[in-house]
Amino acid sequence: MYKDIRILEVCPRDGFQNVKTFIPTDKKIEIAKSLMDAGFEEMEMTSFISPKWIPQMADSAEVVSELRKYQKENKLNTFFTVLAPNPKGVENASKCDIDGITYPISVSERHNKENVNRTREQSFKELEELIKKYDNLHFTVGLATVFGSPYLGEKIQIDDIIKMAVKAFEIGANRVVVSDTVGNGNPDFVEEVLETLKDYVDFDRLNMHLHDTFSLSLTNTLIGLKHGIKVFETAAGGLGGCPFAPGAAGNVATEDVLNLFDIMGIKTTVEYNINDLYKAIGLIKKYVDAPIVSHAYKFYECNNAFRAEAK
Repeated sequence: MYKDIRILEVCPRDGFQNVKTFIPTDKKIEIAKSLMDAGFEEMEMTSFISPKWIPQMADSAEVVSELRKYQKENKLNTFFTVLAPNPKGVENASKCDIDGITYPISVSERHNKENVNRTREQSFKELEELIKKYDNLHFTVGLATVFGSPYLGEKIQIDDIIKMAVKAFEIGANRVVVSDTVGNGNPDFVEEVLETLKDYVDFDRLNMHLHDTFSLSLTNTLIGLKHGIKVFETAAGGLGGCPFAPGAAGNVATEDVLNLFDIMGIKTTVEYNINDLYKAIGLIKKYVDAPIVSHAYKFYECNNAFRAEAK
């Protein structure tokens, strides 16, 4: 049942974007290289967005350039994606050696306006033009706030989710991401959304992106697996958050998801080196002003400390 399961590592973008203290460019590159060495063949490397809005991403072009050099020198098969929230971002990203663009559009109209300063209709119109213009790039539509709104009183409508996912594929998107941006996805609602959505779109072309604000991400990962989701977007160390969804915690931790898969006997398409992943998280802990919140890494540290004391 659980075949062709893949991880898309998003820490270098979604994990870093909410960190207020600027991470030196060379440290970002070092961390991303270590994640590549751990076996991740699909990674979201950075975001092409105005530094005015997210200063952390001011070095996006340099980051991509150095990582692509590293990939070629070491003959790695890493697929480079970046986030670009508007036409200018896509234009700038297209000048770099990237493979794909994630273009965010929120199911919440209010969140879309605050996040990208556009209505949903405007975002889709722009995206359709961009897909035609940059037909050499792989486009993924990141549907934000699918499983819950950041605003009290706003209810996400399943009909809106269906219409937006269908429209994304109709205008030429290669993939769609269903995102629990806030991390408040009620598992019953997640179940209902996926059960309904599977009648309208191909789940082989669907990614799942979960945050862990209320410790629901692993539960919702299981629901995604049950319904045939094959690609899960995760962040090493559980870093992340959304600047326009106050209170949202980090992404589901990559190592927690891999541990879940291991316990269940689920094989991914890539044999990730868990020790190399922990080395990468060690670099994150050293260089990034953000807490490591994953359960698996805490166990790893405690276990290492216990062994050291036993010696």
